[in-house]
Amino acid sequence: MRRPIVEEPVTRAGPLARRLALFSILVTALALILVRDPRTETGPALATLGAGIAVALVAVLTAGFAFVRVWREGARGLGAAVAGLFLAGLVLAYPAYAALRGLRLPALNDISTDIENPPAFSRSRTAFAARDGRYPPEPGPEARERQRAAYPQVAPLTLDVDADEAFELARKAAVNRRWQIVEAIRPGGRVGNGRIEAVSRGLLLNLPDDVTVRVRPRADGARIDVRSASRLGGRDLGVNADRIRAYLDEVSNLALALK
Repeated sequence: MRRPIVEEPVTRAGPLARRLALFSILVTALALILVRDPRTETGPALATLGAGIAVALVAVLTAGFAFVRVWREGARGLGAAVAGLFLAGLVLAYPAYAALRGLRLPALNDISTDIENPPAFSRSRTAFAARDGRYPPEPGPEARERQRAAYPQVAPLTLDVDADEAFELARKAAVNRRWQIVEAIRPGGRVGNGRIEAVSRGLLLNLPDDVTVRVRPRADGARIDVRSASRLGGRDLGVNADRIRAYLDEVSNLALALK
């Protein structure tokens, strides 16, 4: 008497999740190469990046379906599902972190150390060309109040050195931060302000943001104000505030090194 052969159930969702996750890694890697290349149009490159993240999300859902089948039916394919979930997690880790951080922060994309009188961006032809013909709009009073509540530690830096020396420290700090300096105008006399116009690029996506630094002479030294504005989106996820703090820390360290 022949016994019937009982086939062990196999879930196809596990291998599919792994393939989707691998595909999302390839798409995301290609998108990062495109985004970081200044010659590439930003819009299509970011769309490609978004597609890679979307595929990773689908891989997570597919792996979840595979886990359900493995749990309920004892189907094979658990290893492939775990691999798919892990690989998709590599793609989604940073976007998830950025999203969680963004939920805690207000909708701001322009931060200044001087809320009442923010440094103005240069309107020169050279500065316009560096900003791709863009002039950052002035945030309204409501946005500045949101900044005051969210980033009370973003404040001007005062130095007990003359304005010319403070300007040199500010310029050197910009170079150390690998900013692209567009304009550098020294302070003029006792009342004329110095200005540094620059473009800063993000570490991961290499997207450009606009920065202006104002060096104002004081009777007891000089005051440095910084304004940083994102070109894309209404939320900067705290990037501009982080940039300003890191830059002013760099200036402070350079000033201390002189003493």
